[in-house]
Amino acid sequence: MQGAQRNSLRLLQWMMAASLALPVALFVFTSTISYTSTKDIADREIERTLDVAHEHALKVFETIDRSLAELNEVVRGLPDEVIRAREPALHRRLKRLTDALPQLKSAWIFDANGKSLVNSLASPPQDLSFADRDYFYAHVDQNIGTFIGASLTPRPPYQGARFFGVSRRRETDDGSFIGVIQASVLPEYFESFYARIGSDPGSFFAMGRTDGVLLTHFPRLDRDFRLDPAGPVGREIAAHPDHGLITIGWPSDGIERRVGYRRVAEYPIYVSAGLETAAIRARWLATMGQHLVFGVPATALLFLLLALAFRRTQHLQAEAAKRREAEEALKHSQRLEALGQLTGGVAHDFNNLLTVIRASVDLLNRPQLTEERRQRYITAIADAVARAAKLTSQLLAFARRQTLKPEVFDVGERVQSLHDMLATLLGPAIEIVMRLPAEPCLVNADAGQFETALINMATNARDAMQGKGRIIFAVQGATTIPDTLAHPSGSQIPSDSGFVGVAVSDTGIGIPAARLGRIFEPFFTTKQVGAGTGLGLSQVFGFARQSGGEVTVMSDVGQGSTFSLYLPRVPADLLPQRQAPNTAPAVVGSGMSVLLVEDNIELANFAADGLTELGYSITLVDNAADALAELVVDADRFDVVFSDVVMPGMTGLDLAHAIRDRGIGVPVVLTSGYSEALSQDGATGFDLVQKPYSIEELSRVLHRAARLRRVRDGAAE
Repeated sequence: MQGAQRNSLRLLQWMMAASLALPVALFVFTSTISYTSTKDIADREIERTLDVAHEHALKVFETIDRSLAELNEVVRGLPDEVIRAREPALHRRLKRLTDALPQLKSAWIFDANGKSLVNSLASPPQDLSFADRDYFYAHVDQNIGTFIGASLTPRPPYQGARFFGVSRRRETDDGSFIGVIQASVLPEYFESFYARIGSDPGSFFAMGRTDGVLLTHFPRLDRDFRLDPAGPVGREIAAHPDHGLITIGWPSDGIERRVGYRRVAEYPIYVSAGLETAAIRARWLATMGQHLVFGVPATALLFLLLALAFRRTQHLQAEAAKRREAEEALKHSQRLEALGQLTGGVAHDFNNLLTVIRASVDLLNRPQLTEERRQRYITAIADAVARAAKLTSQLLAFARRQTLKPEVFDVGERVQSLHDMLATLLGPAIEIVMRLPAEPCLVNADAGQFETALINMATNARDAMQGKGRIIFAVQGATTIPDTLAHPSGSQIPSDSGFVGVAVSDTGIGIPAARLGRIFEPFFTTKQVGAGTGLGLSQVFGFARQSGGEVTVMSDVGQGSTFSLYLPRVPADLLPQRQAPNTAPAVVGSGMSVLLVEDNIELANFAADGLTELGYSITLVDNAADALAELVVDADRFDVVFSDVVMPGMTGLDLAHAIRDRGIGVPVVLTSGYSEALSQDGATGFDLVQKPYSIEELSRVLHRAARLRRVRDGAAE
């Protein structure tokens, strides 16, 4: 009996010991998991916050860099005397720039001696030299691109907050130094932004140059500070120059932090974000305090806490998985927006065209050039410009952002007229079969883009057959658009008169089903490098959608493919009478007065010189506000206004509407290579000259607009 009792007591003792040991063991185990989880969560928060700080800094410096480049273009080629003469207008422009960008304190244009020609703070500027500032003397000896200086205190009589300079070199065409364009950036702008996104206790941010000079610091420092390149932070950056995550006692205040850093693109700038390790531990202790409150009363609660910890870990992992999926979806969406895809293809094709133009210009500069060779080089330049305009047209058509020029034409007749060109393009080894209807099949679309789409489909078919086989071009009416794997019926637009279908069928290798969904993406191609850009079918897709139609594809591997372009059909009575082609030469100006509004100085000078040689009287302004002021003072001295559409501030379209609303009787001719407003609303009744344009074309449009005004005013020629 006593032995049994002792055994029972011993068992109770063991159970008591176990009741203490088991909670302690479970608590230690749970503490370890919780601490690791808290650190992982903190690291992810730091990475997300660093993403935000990095994107903010990148956009700020890119905006400043772009603004400096635009200012440099405004004063490019202008002597200092001319800049000083235009100082009031340039001062207002710089002030508008700094008012629009809260990160800027001021903007400056300096001459070669470091004296201010123009600034946004005072007009006229103070006669002071800033040649000893780092943002100035860094550019004197060589062109180093964009320079970011250290934090500086304003020089009297200028006052206010500290700043650091972002500057670019001004130079002549031969590379000689003539001054600096500089923007004063407010560190407190970044610090205010960091205060908004770093609301958690222990949050930390810093931004500094690659040489260790800190530009901003949050919490804010009351002194300048520079990191030692040989110190722990410098060694870590040297080992991992792009980005990293470290735990370190931060040199400026000695507080231990978990810090992530990342370089800002090509700029010599790093941004950092972090949390104090004490704050991370406080989070962990707060979590464990909650565990203790519910874990002490009973062993059962220990199992419950463990289950809650397990569920919490599962929840965190599920959140992390959802976040990764969202990030992948965002990246895929950004890729489909074509920023990354367009860069390589456009650069390749345009560099080829620019090479032709540059080589032709170099050859034209050679002495004793024969007239035949001179004409050949001029023709080569004109052809390269035409091909560049066509490539731009294809890109805008795919993006559905090009203003098309619709006209009513017979599809069958237009396809027949392209027979000889298609035969030359496809080669003698390909048999061309055309199946055209007897009755007219009319559409209202851009005829040039239609021909380009047909040629692109034919070229794609030729490449699929490796230059040998048969291509059938068939035109017929259709009431609806059939469904295909790549384009379901939900995407088509109904047409009251039905559709006209143009089918291009080949006997090529066909397209695998897995690729059908991607064939219309820009720069997607299965051809070898150099054999194609992948823009052909994307042009067909963009033209069809922008014209209210659709393009479909049917393909069997080994049997060939059929691409069908559907365009809305229009009644036969809409076909216009045939007109002779417009081959008129340039029209002389005979003293006609033109108000030319163009913010691109180089383009404005070319247009002004060309029109002046034809006898036009040109008044040149670089913004719409000044143009409107000229018209308000004396509108009768101008016969026509010729304005670019895309300009800072008031656009050319805004200027045209302002002239119309104020009852100023001067006709307006607009020009643009691309405008969001024009692509959505059109030219709204104003004549439009598409860039690139020739002087001959421009003179005819200007002369026609001015002549119509004389007719309306009762003074017909």
